[in-house]
Amino acid sequence: MTNDMSYTTEEIAKLLKVSKLTVYDLIKKGDLPAYRVGKQMRVDASDLDAYKHKAKGIADSGLRPIPHAASAAAIQPPAPNKRMPQLVITGQDISLDLLAKHLEKHAPGIRPLRSYVGSLDSLISMYRGESDIVSTHLIDGDTGEYNLPYVRKLLGGFSYTVIHLLSRSAGFYVAQGNPLGLQAWEDLWRPGLRLVNREIGSGARVLLDEQLRLHDIDPRRLTGYEHTESNHLGVAGKVASGEADVGVGIEKAAHIVGGVDFVPLIQESYDLVMLNRPENRDWMETVKRILRSESFHQELSAIQGYDLSRTGQVLLET
Repeated sequence: MTNDMSYTTEEIAKLLKVSKLTVYDLIKKGDLPAYRVGKQMRVDASDLDAYKHKAKGIADSGLRPIPHAASAAAIQPPAPNKRMPQLVITGQDISLDLLAKHLEKHAPGIRPLRSYVGSLDSLISMYRGESDIVSTHLIDGDTGEYNLPYVRKLLGGFSYTVIHLLSRSAGFYVAQGNPLGLQAWEDLWRPGLRLVNREIGSGARVLLDEQLRLHDIDPRRLTGYEHTESNHLGVAGKVASGEADVGVGIEKAAHIVGGVDFVPLIQESYDLVMLNRPENRDWMETVKRILRSESFHQELSAIQGYDLSRTGQVLLET
């Protein structure tokens, strides 16, 4: 490796044969120095070499084994080299990028990092101690309630705060003019309809699966159910290109992609979860102030498809 080389978090994960969340955790704990280039985190080759040598040295000394996958974060940084505290913010919505930007400005003692994973995986990452602020939009089909049923089940042993970020419309992406006249969840049962899906663990996938269950539609009989995209833009793009007839996602992506219409079916709650720990108290208060600030609302209001009437409202605090 040469000193002027650098790697993305995805490249580091492949080189170390660990998950990307593990890489974020190494960065967060100060084991792996990183810096931001635009919205992307990068690690210099020399710092990666130093980390590998340190990890190998610890393993050779018999103190700890070489890390594998999620256990890689077990290695602690040397005490004299304390680095700026780092917060991992999970989720894919652009509002989270704006939140990270405001945190950089109003909490100069911390460094926000972004992890672009789905809602269920976000909560699991918090349970594992791999993230600090997680976003979620998971519906419980039986009650119609968003997020809180999942938070209670997955984080039952923790003290946490759930705070509302925004509401947004979710529904169908369809071809322009909606030539098939798709208007309701039960329309997904039509023979020959080509679906494009989201990945397991995403809020849109949970929304679709819950609606299929409630309407007694067998997903195995849906053409394209196994065809997945990793974000709303990818789903809308497949419909816009004519490769699929319908997909489930949020309204904003339809406006960004173009060439596709949107059929609103539900107003979903997009919320943030943070753990109530003494060391988190200061930055959690900063997050609450940001969410309620006029400047943050002004930036979000410029984005089509957001309802900010409850932004900053604490939904649950244990």
